[in-house]
Amino acid sequence: MNKAKILIIEDDMPIADLLSYGLSMEGFQTRTAGNGAIGMRELESFQPDLLLLDWMLPDQSGLDICKQVTANHNIPIMMITAKSDITDKILGLEFGADDYITKPFDLREVVARIRTILRRVEQAGSPNQAEAAPVVIQYRHIEIVEAERLVQKEGQPVELTPKEYDLLLMLIKHQGKTFTRAELLDLVWGYHFVGDTRTIDTHIQRLRKKLDANSLITTVFGIGYKFEKLGG
Repeated sequence: MNKAKILIIEDDMPIADLLSYGLSMEGFQTRTAGNGAIGMRELESFQPDLLLLDWMLPDQSGLDICKQVTANHNIPIMMITAKSDITDKILGLEFGADDYITKPFDLREVVARIRTILRRVEQAGSPNQAEAAPVVIQYRHIEIVEAERLVQKEGQPVELTPKEYDLLLMLIKHQGKTFTRAELLDLVWGYHFVGDTRTIDTHIQRLRKKLDANSLITTVFGIGYKFEKLGG
């Protein structure tokens, strides 16, 4: 089995070295970058499986990098932040991050969260049997190929962030079922998120826009969201 590749964009070199060494000891292949410009170049050459991204970098905001990466790549992102305010953490999730870790952190928690994210991506992207036919979900102008985590609108690929994809898959697989925002955070993010649920609203808005799905992903006022049943 190939080692999962982790790119660390962190300007505090002692922290970057600690993360690189600790993750290497856990069997990951790592590479570090001290600023956003170098990090974006490494992203293209290294092709990581997960990005560890510092919130504050010397040349640009980690949030700006997060936005760039999620717009062009299907790579899970864990933000590293010294900010403990819940609003800042929500902002990171709304920009496309999958998770966040607050400094100072315990390396064991970082490793556990990385393994959880990678396991979730692998389970979502791999068929149960190696020779199984690809599972394709077709709904009006939307097509999803689960084995490839591929979403198409009218035959054209649509770039979704990992969380946008997972949220879409959860809704479309349970057409007609109404989910509360808290349920979607638990089911899609994989752990109970304590705080504001606005991140769900933001992801829903992005899905509607990218997929022309205003009439498909509907708001159940006072409760949450649902994906309309075909023909319903």
